[in-house]
Amino acid sequence: MWERPGATEPLYALDTRNPRGTLAPLLVRDARRWNGSAWYEVLLPLRPNGATAWVHEADVSLSEMDERIEVDLSDRLLRHFVDGELAHRFSVGVGTPSTPTGIGDFYVWVKVPYTNPNHAYGIMALGLSGFSPVLSDWPGEGRMAIHGTPDASNRGRAVSHGCVRVFNADMESLLDVPLGTPVTIRP
Repeated sequence: MWERPGATEPLYALDTRNPRGTLAPLLVRDARRWNGSAWYEVLLPLRPNGATAWVHEADVSLSEMDERIEVDLSDRLLRHFVDGELAHRFSVGVGTPSTPTGIGDFYVWVKVPYTNPNHAYGIMALGLSGFSPVLSDWPGEGRMAIHGTPDASNRGRAVSHGCVRVFNADMESLLDVPLGTPVTIRP
């Protein structure tokens, strides 16, 4: 990871494996050319939210994402798009005023399935690259997620500790969302 394109010394190396051991894609925010080479600014799965670094084209492989998720906190809606078309729309639970859902651009960093649908995270958690703006002593050090819930009454309410809660029957439609899927959370 580099501070800027063409920097003489790297800032650090980042292991892009998530806790499940899977290489997690990084979301490209910007691209520039420096001395004939391409450099990509990538969104990092680190605090603070929105942290970025630059990578050299020789160190990465690029792939285009055809899916994206948008969460509107004021309407408490999640929209899932595939190939630019709205594929799913769900009413969701969001963070409370004291434990708000973070806003910004993120991506799906890890996928954690659960066999017990009554688990606190329902049938699946899509761990995001971003973190709660107020919690750090929570699982994953306060990492936010879009996760299932067996409680249908969570829909459309501010009930979570900062995650986006999706009723399990709706979450089934998101099980195949690939790692790296961009997620935008708006106020």
